Amino acid sequence: MADSKVLSRNGHGSHCSRCLIALPFSQVELDSSRIALVFYCLGSLDILDFVTSKSSDLDRETWKSWLWEQQTTGQYGSGFRPSPYSTPEDYNGSTSSEYEAPHLVMTYTALISLAILRDDFSKLDRAGIIRFLRACQLDDGSFSALPSGGESDLRMLYCAFAISSMLEDWSGIHIDRAIAYIRRCYSYEGGFGQTPYGEALGGTTYCALAALHLAPETKLHPQASRITPQERSRTIRWLVQNQTPSGGFSGRTNKVADACYCFWCGASLSILGAGDLVDECALADFLSNCQFKFGGISKAPGERPDPYHTYLSLAILSILPTDHGDDPSWELPRLDPLWNATEITVEWIKNHVPATYATK
Repeated sequence: MADSKVLSRNGHGSHCSRCLIALPFSQVELDSSRIALVFYCLGSLDILDFVTSKSSDLDRETWKSWLWEQQTTGQYGSGFRPSPYSTPEDYNGSTSSEYEAPHLVMTYTALISLAILRDDFSKLDRAGIIRFLRACQLDDGSFSALPSGGESDLRMLYCAFAISSMLEDWSGIHIDRAIAYIRRCYSYEGGFGQTPYGEALGGTTYCALAALHLAPETKLHPQASRITPQERSRTIRWLVQNQTPSGGFSGRTNKVADACYCFWCGASLSILGAGDLVDECALADFLSNCQFKFGGISKAPGERPDPYHTYLSLAILSILPTDHGDDPSWELPRLDPLWNATEITVEWIKNHVPATYATK
C-alpha cells in the first residue's frame, strides 16, 4: 500500500474548469494550441468523472460548438485548426490561407475532446480527414503537422496513426513507409528519438510504441517483427532505468524527474506488458508531492501547476493504479494507453467515429 497524500480530486477538477474559462497572461503563448489545452482539461475531468458535475449542459454544448467551429476544409482536405487566433471575424469555415489549415495534433485532440463531451460526430468530414492525412505524409514516411509543412517527427506520426485507428480507415497512410520511419528512429539506448539518429526521449518512445501497436498487419511489417525480443528487452531496461530515486521518471538519460514523463515512460512500459516493473508506490508518492495546494499538478514538487502536467499525471495513475487502502480519492477509471483516453471514452469513439457508424 502506498503511503501518499490524498489525491486532491476536487482541487484538480476546479483547476481544469478554471483553465477552460481563462488563463493568466503568462500563458498567452498557448493561444496557438488552444484545442490541445481543451483536451488536457477535458481529459482530466473525464478521468476524475467530473465532466458533468463540474460543468452545465450549456457549458458542454458551448464547448462542442467551439470545437466544431475549428473544423476547417480546403484543398488539403479537412481537420481541425489549433484555434481562431489568426482568423478574421468573417471566416466562413473554408481554408482561405495556410493559417486556417488543419493541424495533425489538434485534429487528434479535437476528436477525443468531442468524444469526452459525447458528441454524435454527425458533422465530421471523414473523407476530408483521410485526404488531410495523405497530404501530411512525407516521402520518408513521416508526417508534417500541417499539409504545407511544419514539424515532422514521431509525435505527428502517432497522431496520424491514432486518427486512422479511430476512423477505422487507413487508406490515407502508407503504413509500411511510416513503420520504416519509426524503425529508423530507434536509438542504441533502447528508446526512440524524435527523428532518425536522435537522442532517445520518453515522449517519442511512447509515440513510436503506441503507433506500432495501433497499425494493422501488413505483409512487409507483421506485428511480431516490428520490435524484436532483443529490442523490447533493451527498451524496457531503458524505460525502467528512467525511474529516479524520487519515484518520478526522467525523459532522457541522466535528467531530473518530470511528472509528464511519468506518463510517457510508464505508459510505454504498459504497452510493452511490463507495467509491473514500475515502482508504483514511489511513482504515486512523487506525483502526490507535485500537487499544488489550490489544485492542479506541476512538473515537479514546488512548481506551478498546468493542465498538461495535471492531465498526464492523472492519466498514468489510471494506467498504473496503486493500492491506497480505504482512500477512495485515488480510485480512477482505466485509461487506454494506445489512444490516451478513458476506456469509456474509447468505447464512445468506436461506436461513433468510424464511417460504418456515421448514420446510426
